[in-house]
Amino acid sequence: MNDPSVFKDESTTEGLTQNEPPQSGSASKTVANSQPHIHHDAFSWELPAEEITLRIRWFGLCVGYVLVNLVGNNSAIQVSQLNWILTLGAVFALADTYFSFRGRVFLGEWPIIISVMEALFIGLLCHYDAGLNSPFRFYYFLSLIVCSIRHSPSIAYITLALHLASFTTLLFTSPSVPKDWPTQLMLMIVWMGWVAWASIAFSRLVKRASMELSVANAQLKQNQELLEERIARRTSDLQESQALLIQQEKHAAFGLLAAGIAHEVGNPLAGISSLVQLWNRQNNDEYTNKRLEEVDGQLQRIQRILRELIDFSRPATSERNRCNINELITESLNISKYYKRKKGKKIITRFAENLPIVQVVRDQLVQVILNLILNAMDATEEGESIEITTEAKSGQILISVHDNGHGIRDEDKEKLFQPYFTTKAKGTGLGLFVCKNILEHSNSGSIEIDDTVKDGARFIVSLDCEELNGLADIPPGQANEIKFVTT
Repeated sequence: MNDPSVFKDESTTEGLTQNEPPQSGSASKTVANSQPHIHHDAFSWELPAEEITLRIRWFGLCVGYVLVNLVGNNSAIQVSQLNWILTLGAVFALADTYFSFRGRVFLGEWPIIISVMEALFIGLLCHYDAGLNSPFRFYYFLSLIVCSIRHSPSIAYITLALHLASFTTLLFTSPSVPKDWPTQLMLMIVWMGWVAWASIAFSRLVKRASMELSVANAQLKQNQELLEERIARRTSDLQESQALLIQQEKHAAFGLLAAGIAHEVGNPLAGISSLVQLWNRQNNDEYTNKRLEEVDGQLQRIQRILRELIDFSRPATSERNRCNINELITESLNISKYYKRKKGKKIITRFAENLPIVQVVRDQLVQVILNLILNAMDATEEGESIEITTEAKSGQILISVHDNGHGIRDEDKEKLFQPYFTTKAKGTGLGLFVCKNILEHSNSGSIEIDDTVKDGARFIVSLDCEELNGLADIPPGQANEIKFVTT
């Protein structure tokens, strides 16, 4: 029932958005997928128009009662009939008001019926009042204005024809036809036609402006949501960068501290070792020689620990080297054997044989594997096991660390690689986040959690390897339990 020439959603929306600058990346995809769809139906337009209609109708009824009962002094006026007609109009206005309060339009689906009733209502008022000279004839203009606001131009022109027919019938049913009736009829036709045309033009303008404002508001809301999304994404990126920087600073501080400790301990340790060796060259009894051998063995163990500590804490480099994955895992295990929570836990390896050499950043990959091993140790209790496997599959080398500990809840799996998220009582929540960033930023591979595992947790590191192109898959090797000697 609205103007179809105005309410064309898609064409108008395209016309308003075609001059916008192109956007790139994910932002353009977001805008393309969320273009506002403005649908102007009868409900969205007629309810505001109905409020205007109700005010005009109640204004006309109040003025009508005043004209009939207080102002009119012509003996030809039939007051009782006019009051009854106005009362019928008031009943219709009450019904229309009731429906408006309930968010509906009374007889909104049959506007022609309303136009016929209004033409008959105004004609009867004029007939029982003063005929062609009745002030109620101006109600035709109010009716045309209301109809043009509420309905399409076709309904407004039909209403114009009905009102002209009503006025013409009034002209020929009057007891005394004035001599200038052609002039009055012509003037009424001109006035009604002009009012109808002006009201339709004004209504089109208002409807178009309303639609354009709705589109603009929808686009503004969409841009606001897009801006909020971008701000949230930039904030998240900044937090991740800060977390990564903090972790790197901690590693750098740890490296300096470890190097200083190794240097300070290494010097007196070398002196003690020299004294033990000199003492051992003397003629001592068997008991003393055994004790000196034990002391020398412990000194060598301390020196070995210091060498491993220095190797792990040396300055990080981003240089790629050709490395054997199995050897890197073994190196990580040698560092993890000093972890306090390793005690009483089985570590089983299943290394694939003849894995090709890969180009990786050695220190970074050791850090990733060591972090997964330490997490597995934290998740398991004494007597439980940790299995580390390597294999080649689909052009990648897969490293998996599987523990049979308490596992990870499904609702926590999506948050595992976010900064500051941890399931440990004293964890920092940066370990897995740093692992993911190392692999992604170095373009070496990726890390994920295996959702198919029911017991414990299994993390898989996938490393790209060009040497595997065109080669068959290499399955994991035989199980081998690692025995570390730390005493």
